[in-house]
Amino acid sequence: MVLGIITLLQDTLLGAKPDTVAQGIDPNVAAQQSMNLWDLLYKGGPIMIPLALLSVIAVYVFVERYLYIKKAARLDDNFMPMLRDYITAGNIAAARSLTKNTQSPISRVLDKGVQRIGKKIEAIEKSMENVGKLEVYKMEKNLVILAIVAGIAPMFGFLGTIAGMIQTFYRISITNDITLGAIADGIYVKMVTSATGLIIGIIAYIGYSFLNAQIDKVVNKMEGASAEFIDILQEPS
Repeated sequence: MVLGIITLLQDTLLGAKPDTVAQGIDPNVAAQQSMNLWDLLYKGGPIMIPLALLSVIAVYVFVERYLYIKKAARLDDNFMPMLRDYITAGNIAAARSLTKNTQSPISRVLDKGVQRIGKKIEAIEKSMENVGKLEVYKMEKNLVILAIVAGIAPMFGFLGTIAGMIQTFYRISITNDITLGAIADGIYVKMVTSATGLIIGIIAYIGYSFLNAQIDKVVNKMEGASAEFIDILQEPS
């Protein structure tokens, strides 16, 4: 991910190559002045290391949570009709077997409801609601890491730029060289850390928002299935 980000920065900052011949610049000199990806990474300084770690962490958390939530959203279309048939027929053991053997947050919520059949509807709803909260917590596990990455990655990037500017002005105080080349060379490279941090933060925030939206879809399915289950229990025998 970091390599892709730096490649994007390289293409943006260095991709527009001037016409060296038209400007009377020796192509060999221009080639020496060009900067490749690894130069950009290296000159970004030590701050690029925590940014790389944050990038890896964000990708890992996003992929792991996405796969978990995607699996949680799966439920056989025949699940609710079968559950309705079992409960209507009074076959509670078969209904319990169906909900227990189906690996889904929705089935686990309904399994708690099946276990409470015979009690008051309010008690059944409360039990299912408690299980639902636990299932939502499981889906939201580690999502806070993406939020943290989205918040601190730009800060690390800005810190790298500030550190670069401090180094630049310190070098000026020692050498008394205040030419544009001396100043720009130190600043524009360090600004790579700010751009990288911002991009990582934006991507992490988009991933965080996307996963929350997927969780909301699962919660809606869970609430719909719970409401249908309560309706089944309240149907005339």
